[in-house]
Amino acid sequence: MENNSIHLTVSELASLTNVTVKTLHHYHKIGLLIPGEINDVGYRLYGQKELERLQQILFFRELDFSLKDIAKALSDEADRVKILSRQRSLLFARMRRLERLVQTLDDSIAHATKSEVMKKEEMFVGLDQEEWKEALAEQSNYLKQNYGFDLTGNQPIQADQMNEMAREVIQFQNALAQALRKGVSYKDQQVFSLLSNHLAFLKTHEHPMDPKGFLKNARFLVGDDFHRKMLESVQVGLAYYYLAAVEAYVEA
Repeated sequence: MENNSIHLTVSELASLTNVTVKTLHHYHKIGLLIPGEINDVGYRLYGQKELERLQQILFFRELDFSLKDIAKALSDEADRVKILSRQRSLLFARMRRLERLVQTLDDSIAHATKSEVMKKEEMFVGLDQEEWKEALAEQSNYLKQNYGFDLTGNQPIQADQMNEMAREVIQFQNALAQALRKGVSYKDQQVFSLLSNHLAFLKTHEHPMDPKGFLKNARFLVGDDFHRKMLESVQVGLAYYYLAAVEAYVEA
């Protein structure tokens, strides 16, 4: 049977797509998915065009779009390829977030199994904008009260950027802590490589920082009680090990 000769009844369409007959009737009622034709005995019949539209509707539903927003999205963009490409981008972004959330859950389970306290930064990797706002509240209030510095600059928090930054910081701090535990000298090339890679990451993620700025920031983190405790919570002695390493790296 060729595509243009498809004629599915509402029951057949429901069976094919796992969408209930009641839902398909509702989509018809609100004008979201109108049958291609209604035959002489009143049966709704759906063809290839309606199948494609229903596929797009279901993709948007997976993205938690309201029916009103789906109708607007489909009316604003008639090109099927563009709609599918947009949906792919949105689903891919959701997939990456879910992967990060699953990893955070796995890490949480591992810490709980070992009766270990999980670093608070690790607990929030993969969170959305509002969740990050809550997670940063303590640090933000501290910086405002003690330094008059607004952590977010009253700008909306970019969750994806924060998740990426959190992942990098966690990996960097854990690698540095491991070097400390193994007795690696703070002047060792292995440690310098960690610092170099971290600095390169900061430079390419809207945190322009030269080596001198890197050193200034390290001295602030270690000199400030709040931030020094954050480093020490990862590994005892990490704050001073980190500062010594940065000083040696900048002077090398």
